[in-house]
Amino acid sequence: MTKTKRCFTTVLAIALGFTAAVAQKTGKPLTNDDVIAMVKKKLPESVIVSAIQTGPANFNTSTNELIRLNAAGVTEKELNAIMAASGNGAAKASAPDSRGNAEAGEAPVPKSRMPHATVAQGNSSQDLKLEKTQLAETKTKPSSMKSLAGDSVVTQAMNSGLNTATYGMASHMNSGVGSSTVQEAGSIFTSMMSHRTPTVTYVWGVPTPASSNVLQSSKPVFSVDFSRTPGVNTDDYEPAIVKLTPAQNTCRIIGATQGKADVRSSPAADWQIYSHFLEERVAATPQKLGPGKFKIAAIAELMPGEYGLVLRPVSKGKKFSGGDVARAQGDGLMFDAIWTFQISEEAQ
Repeated sequence: MTKTKRCFTTVLAIALGFTAAVAQKTGKPLTNDDVIAMVKKKLPESVIVSAIQTGPANFNTSTNELIRLNAAGVTEKELNAIMAASGNGAAKASAPDSRGNAEAGEAPVPKSRMPHATVAQGNSSQDLKLEKTQLAETKTKPSSMKSLAGDSVVTQAMNSGLNTATYGMASHMNSGVGSSTVQEAGSIFTSMMSHRTPTVTYVWGVPTPASSNVLQSSKPVFSVDFSRTPGVNTDDYEPAIVKLTPAQNTCRIIGATQGKADVRSSPAADWQIYSHFLEERVAATPQKLGPGKFKIAAIAELMPGEYGLVLRPVSKGKKFSGGDVARAQGDGLMFDAIWTFQISEEAQ
């Protein structure tokens, strides 16, 4: 027997052995620990995915558990299968009828647990891509968006891409996120060496000069769904529309606030980010359709320019963990989320 045939036979035997083990456990739901055990036994990815898809399951898809699964070597395809299996129950609630239509009054359930947004222009609707945001530090006080846009420290940091406040882990959990690159945040600058902790300005921005979503309507209507986002209380947030400030043709500034230089390394939820947050918020009317589900439109026609659809805390006094903001998880993921769009010069 050749070496290739021996390898194939070994893999096949492992797969058959696993199938028999699953058969003996009929009725016992598959858990996160079961998947990790299969990975550690080096079962083929296709076999693990098949087991996740076909067997009863009781997966925990919280942020911490997804991180634990990834650290244990669970692959992207296996994670996708876990997320899909966890959403089966919700998906069945709005399953299409024999004609392929969803039940009356029920919107399709997004496959992804990430916040999701669509925009309606006239009779057409399109998905918006969840874009990456970056978090920069500067000594410039947040007196105006114009001053921040002219700060070379901010624009260089945004342009360098050294600190991408994105959602890397979560973005790969499900194909429903599409190609959005939401990577884990890191430091732009080295820690400031001092006997005391200075106050700095944290600036949120998008590291591209213009949005690829060019809208031809000056009164677009947005639908936002963050009802399935793990680790957050949906009642704490609502969508908002903000005007973005282009900065030196390198990026767009979303907003800024002040905080201690080491605040984003702290796990404690003691940072009131939004109590004194600087941003150009557009007057809009968010309409709540259900927990974590909204429609929102600007009250007046939007002038041509760059904008963003964001999620903001209902209470300005809500406290955040700087660590969650830096890693874009839980409440930090919500605050860092943005869907950018541009109102065309020819918009009607």
